[in-house]
Formats: sequence, structure tokens, C-alpha cells
Amino acid sequence: MGANYANLFEVIAGDVSASDDKTRISELCSELEVYLEPAQVQEIYQAYLVGAEAHEGQSRVSGEPYISHPVAVARILAEMRMDSKSIIAAILHDVIEDTPTAKEQIAEQFGEEVAELVDGVSKLTQIDFRSKAEAQAENFRKMMLAMVKDIRVIIIKLADRLHNMRTLDAMRPDKRRRIAHETMDIYAPIANRLGIFKMRHELLDLSIKAAYPMRYRAIDSACKEVVGYRKEIFNTIEAAIKQRLKETNIEAAVKYRQKNIHSIYRKMKEKKLSFKEITDVFGVRILTQSVDDCYRVLGVMHNLYKPLPGRFKDYLAIPKTNGYQSLHSSLFGPHGVAIEVQIRTEEMDYFAESGIAAHWIYKEGEAGTTSAQTRALEWLKNLLEMQQKSGSSQEFLESVKVDLFPDEIYVFTPKGDIKKLPRGATVVDFAYAVHTDVGNTCVAARIDYQMSPLSSRLYNGQTIEIICSEASRPHPSWLDFVNTAKARTNIRHFLKSLQKAEAIALGQRLLQQSVSQIKGSEVAIPKAKFKKVLDQYHMKNQKELLAEIGLGNRNSSLVAKAMYDIEDDTTAFDDAGKPLAIKGTEGMVVSFAKCCRPVPGDAITGFVSSGKGIVIHQRGCPNITERGKEDRQLSVQWSEHVEGEYLAYMRVQVANQRGVLATLAATISNMASNIEHVNLTEKDGRISTIEFVVTVTDRIHLARIMKKLRSLPVVNRIWRR
Repeated sequence: MGANYANLFEVIAGDVSASDDKTRISELCSELEVYLEPAQVQEIYQAYLVGAEAHEGQSRVSGEPYISHPVAVARILAEMRMDSKSIIAAILHDVIEDTPTAKEQIAEQFGEEVAELVDGVSKLTQIDFRSKAEAQAENFRKMMLAMVKDIRVIIIKLADRLHNMRTLDAMRPDKRRRIAHETMDIYAPIANRLGIFKMRHELLDLSIKAAYPMRYRAIDSACKEVVGYRKEIFNTIEAAIKQRLKETNIEAAVKYRQKNIHSIYRKMKEKKLSFKEITDVFGVRILTQSVDDCYRVLGVMHNLYKPLPGRFKDYLAIPKTNGYQSLHSSLFGPHGVAIEVQIRTEEMDYFAESGIAAHWIYKEGEAGTTSAQTRALEWLKNLLEMQQKSGSSQEFLESVKVDLFPDEIYVFTPKGDIKKLPRGATVVDFAYAVHTDVGNTCVAARIDYQMSPLSSRLYNGQTIEIICSEASRPHPSWLDFVNTAKARTNIRHFLKSLQKAEAIALGQRLLQQSVSQIKGSEVAIPKAKFKKVLDQYHMKNQKELLAEIGLGNRNSSLVAKAMYDIEDDTTAFDDAGKPLAIKGTEGMVVSFAKCCRPVPGDAITGFVSSGKGIVIHQRGCPNITERGKEDRQLSVQWSEHVEGEYLAYMRVQVANQRGVLATLAATISNMASNIEHVNLTEKDGRISTIEFVVTVTDRIHLARIMKKLRSLPVVNRIWRR
């Protein structure tokens, strides 16, 4: 049938350059006849005639007629067994962009579905990576939206980029490098995310060839050399595998697989290895009839050659995010040659070649609904939600780039349940993945039965047991090391709720104190008084008012005066009456100033900071005695029973001798104190000043530490700020 199309082509286009195009369209039609209906092939050929006429007179940089490019793109899709609408759209994918042909004309001739596909791809080709970053990001956003509408758009675009990469030699060197980096950053990761591995590997190999031609040639030459002197070994391995499979009555195909050049290059670069140190340049792929046979073959291979410890991966039981399934194992082959074995079914192998496209064969009026499609659509929906919440196109582009490199780990609960987490996830991330309550109350963990802190990073295959305590609560420092959005969101939500609860409690104490000062004794505040000020301040309830007082947004004295109709223009906090007692357990709404670092036993003053609550300073601290800050000061004192440890600052002037810092640190440690921060400032060649921030329980504890340090021969002077 392809020959008939070739003859028809000769009648329509009889110029000299038509010979190559005649061959191309003939080969394309022959490929299509294998799996499409004759009527569909005829429609595709009609699309070719329309495209050839629209692109007449246009040529590529290489000098070829432009129509050769759309036909080549269509051929790539035909090899992937894409549907007829995709093939037609591939042939016409540049007519809207580069010719006067309108979208309406395509819709009239080939239907609305094809017109939408062509329009979607046309928008993608408008991406100008030579423009400013913001313009590039905005065009990228359009590409993602086109993908969400119809995933075939990006499959056509990937085929378009693949053919461009195959013919990149005609471009200038600088343009080749730019396009190669674009491909590595955007298109190859998208192909990987959709599971189209064959296309991804070729895109990356061609990118390395264009961006780093000398490195590419060196690795390619080294691979060919290895094939030469290891050919006999490979034949021996192949014969041994086939013989063993025959003995066990397992039907399986055995074929060699060479590691892609980009994979070799990346491994050499990341692990700083020479080519000779790469042990898995060549491997064996074994294709079976069923999943059960895959595991049987794995046992045969481990019995034939010894496996390398820690190099087995089971992607059958736990498929990759993009749907990839296979068993991977590295073995000790004959003569010390390492062999990487991949074992999977023929269906899985086909999926590994074409990914989502393998399941995207459109039928008239309907599409398949495989799990691969579902995964792809879920990813696209996530992208749509991501772009809606992004503040800018550039932010969206960076988010998608992160999402395009899914680097996941799989860990286990003590009961054997699998949890999937991003690489770099910590114990806290795992705890929140199990349950929010587990995350909120975790205090430590056992990783493979060994006690570990909450900040420990997790790795593939580990078993994690979370240790919880009902008294434990999320700490703000957790936000510094968690990686998952679920953990981060829950921690922030809890801390926000906790701060509000603490603010209500502090607000109650402050308001009660102010009312007691007015009434001369401690009395309960009637509900009617609360209702009066709530109406006056337009607040919903009592808790909201108390939280505002506790956070320092409202003056408790003024609220109390409003309750009892006392007219007073002053906004200062009254010092009359009993000062507010600080216990050290008030939480986030009471903090201790870093400028003077007060500890129990110091004379202190409270400073009401809007939104933060009360900040405790040493009395006389310059930062609160400035003019204009008097109205924010609050009379406070330490409670009789103060709990916890506090940070104190001290400066030590010492002789500049070897080991002096170790001596000071050991002395501080022996005094039941930890060093939170240390800063060494050399004063001159003989004297140095060391600044310490240490933990103490009270002023007496600090005085003992300073006395002990002062007794050391190396210490000249010690004082506290």
C-alpha cells in the first residue's frame, strides 16, 4: 500500500527534491498500515498533502524541504503506535505557527480534535528560550496547561524535539549547546515522568553529544573498545544463562543492554569515577511471560552468579512513580566481570520503551483508562493546581523542575507497611506520613532497631519505629529540616494553634492583673463586663479578646478601664499592684531578649511587643529604656518556682595559648552547662577574647560557672553583658 502512496506523490510533486520526501511518506504509510485502518492511513496521507502544500518553498537549516521534519515526527509517533489523530497533528504541527493556515481550516478538514492538538503544539513551539527568564517561564506555563488539556500534545512535542535533536548538527555550536541544555532541563525529565524511557535516553544521549562533544566521543569510543575485548565473555555469559533457563523450563528471551552514554557520564561525574571503574557498562535483559517467571528467573540468576550485596531493587512489587516495573540485580560474572541484570515481562518491556504512550491508543470517541493514564492525569492535575497557587511564572517553573526529578525512597513501618517519601526525608516526615497525631507527638525513633534523633535522614529499605509521648509537641526547629509539604503544613498549623492557646492564657493573667489593680483586690470578671468591651472592640468572643491582649496587640490596662468606665488618657501599663510572675512555662508568647539574656534571679522588666507577646529584658537594658518606649513596659518578676534552662551571655579574656578553648569548654561542661554558641575574637598576639552563650538554671548557677572559670590560670578577666 505504501508504494501506491509513493506513486501518487510523484504525480503531485515532481521536483528533484521530491525523491527523498516520496521515500519518507512511503515509509511512514507502510509503518502505519501495520496497526491502523486503511481509511485512517488515507486521512493521514491527505494531511501530508495539506502540510506539503502549506510548507512549499520553506526549508530547514540543513537545506532539506521543511515538510521532511513533520513527516519524521509522525514517523517517531508511528513507531510508538500512536493514534491517527496524533499522527495527523504531528504532520500539521507547524502549519499554524509557520504558514498562513488557520486553526479553523484544520478543524474543517480534519476535525476539532486535530485542530486543538495542532493549536496546542503550536503554542509550545512559541517558547523562546532566548528571551528573558520571565517570558520563558510564562511560555512554559502555557505548555503545562496544554498538557493538562490533552496529554498527546506533549507526546507530539517530545517527538518534535527528538527529531530536532537528531538533526542538530546543522545548527551553530552555541545554538546546539543551548538547545541541548533545554532538552536536559525540561524535555528529557518530562519524558521520564511519563515513563517514555526510550525517548528519554535518546534525548539525553543526543544532548550530551551536542553539549559536550569531546566527552561523548571519548565515552563512546571506550564502550566500543570494551565490546571488542569482552565479546567472548559476553557470549559465555549468554550461553550459560540460556542453558540454565532451559534446564529449569522457563521460557525467556535474553538480550544484551548497553548502558546509555548519558548514564555513564552522569555516574562518572557524580561519583568521580574513571570509565574503568564503571562496572555496569553492559548488562543483560531477560524478558519473561509472567511476573511469577520474573522471580523464578531471579532465583536462577542468583544461583548461577553470586549477587553483589545491596544492589538488588524490586520495582515489580513497588513500581516507580512513572509506572516502570522491573527486577534489577548486579552479579559477579566470570573473570570478575560485573553483570547488571534486568528481569521483566514482555509487556513491561514494551511499557518501558513507550511509557504512557503505550496505553494511549485512542479509539473513535473514547480513550483507554489504564493505571498509567490515571497516574499521568493525576500528575497533570497537580501541575494545574500548582500553577494556580504559584505567585509567578518563574516560581511555577522552578516548582515543576523540582517535580520533574522524582527521587523517592521507600521505607517500612514495623508492621511492614510501605511509605513513599522524597529523598532527603527525615524521621519527622515519616511520622507525619503515618498519621498527623504521630507527627505531633514524636520524640525519637528506632531506625533498623537503633535509636536515632528526629532529624535523621532516611534511606531506602529502612524500618522506622516512631517513639511518641503525649506530653511532646512540635518544635519550631523542625521546620529547618523537614522536607514534605504535609509535615511542614501540620507543624505550622499546630504552632499557630499553640501560640493562640498560650496567648489566651497570658491574656487572661494580664487582664485579671489589671482588673485587680482597679478593684484593689483579686475579683472575678463578670460576663457582662466582657460583653461590653467585645461590643466596643467589635470582637466575636472572649477568647479573641484575650488572645489579642496576650499577643500584645491590646493594652490590658485600657481594656480593664473600658470594662469599668474609667476615663484615663494614659496608655501606659500600670506598675501599681503585684507584678506579673514569670514561670518560664508560658510558651511562645513570653520570650527572653537576646540583647541582655536575662536569667532567673536578675531584675527584669517586660516589654509588650505587638504580635509577639511579652519580651523579658534585664531591668535597665538600653533597648527598652529609650525615650518613647516607656508605655510598652510591664512590671514583671520571677516566680518562686521557675522551670527550665535559660541562655546566658558572658565574655572571657584569656591568654592566647594552645588548648585554651578546650580547657574552658571542659570546665563549663563539668559545671552542668552546655555551650550553645561560641565566638573567638583575637585581641592581639597574647590575649584573646572568647564570647560564650551557655545554658543555666538561674543567676546562682551562672555565678558558679564564672567563678570556676575565673580560677583558671589562663583566664585574665570574665564579665557578663
